[in-house]
Amino acid sequence: MTSPTLQLACDLISRASVTPEDANCQTLMIDRLSAIGFKIEKLRFDDVDNFWAVHGESGPIMAFAGHTDVVPTGDEKQWNTPPFEPTIKNGMLYGRGAADMKGSLAAMITACERFVAKHPVHHGRIAFLITSDEEGIAVNGTVKVVEWLEARNEKMKWCLVGEPSSTTHTGDVIKNGRRGSLGCELTVKGIQGHVAYPHLAKNPIHIAAPAFTELSTEEWDNGNDFFPATSFQVSNFNSGTGATNVIPGEAHVVFNFRFSTETTAEALQARTEAILDKHQLEYDIHWNLSGQPFLTAAGELVDAAVNAIKTVAGIETELSTAGGTSDGRFIAPTGAQVLELGPVNKTIHQINECVNVEDLDKLSEMYQSILTTLMTKG
Repeated sequence: MTSPTLQLACDLISRASVTPEDANCQTLMIDRLSAIGFKIEKLRFDDVDNFWAVHGESGPIMAFAGHTDVVPTGDEKQWNTPPFEPTIKNGMLYGRGAADMKGSLAAMITACERFVAKHPVHHGRIAFLITSDEEGIAVNGTVKVVEWLEARNEKMKWCLVGEPSSTTHTGDVIKNGRRGSLGCELTVKGIQGHVAYPHLAKNPIHIAAPAFTELSTEEWDNGNDFFPATSFQVSNFNSGTGATNVIPGEAHVVFNFRFSTETTAEALQARTEAILDKHQLEYDIHWNLSGQPFLTAAGELVDAAVNAIKTVAGIETELSTAGGTSDGRFIAPTGAQVLELGPVNKTIHQINECVNVEDLDKLSEMYQSILTTLMTKG
């Protein structure tokens, strides 16, 4: 028999909500939450649908955060089954968003349905912060909802993000923090000329190379008990006119820092520009800070999640800050305890994305256990 969580996950996957489109996923969620007494506030910013839903009248807020948008499918002919036709095969649910993160959204909803049925009057407030702008540019989604909440002086105490955090078994890893992300677009200026007359030109590739050798070998910090050392990576290095006999006039470089709490974005910018200046480069530079590092230390939310995973799955979980960024980066600065707990992330953003069917029900039980721990005391 199909469980309520699996059925809802299938219903969500069948909606082609390629970022920033929501394709009525939120309508489906809102209908389910309204039916159990949640008060809904729809929040549309530019072309992005968001909503904030609350159950309960007062007290600390335990929020579920997530996104209904998914990444593009790529060539659909490479999929074994149509990406927006949820298919169950050999115990796995296939479809775009199965793991990232419509399975988690379904588990959140059904966890709340069971919890509210059992505890119609509970400690504190349960909330949902849902966006359709996480997989894209992420400027009109969670960050705007958080700003809206801050303007109302409404703060989350605990926030559970449904990102696929697990590695082998659902619950084996939870993210209790994330590294910061600092991007840069750099243009190194030279002088265009003929390759036969290099003395009349200035090759930006040649003059930039020593600086990037130094940047790539620099020790930015040593990390700490919670974060690995800050990393520097060049993702794009473009130059040239396409001709074989022309020295280019400019080189365009894109690079990124994933940084720990041992440094700051300002310090990384200053150190980088000092190295560029040392090599006497002429350049234009544009920095983009897409997220500060954050960490949720041991406390009520961590303890509740660890115990829920142990109770439901019988495994010990690992706390980790590895991986990319998530919308948790917008929520943590408000002072909330933020954790990411979701299914196995092995196939996210890939062709034939899938999630273990049984894991969806386990995840829903974990979410319900966390609610029970945090919302039935006092």
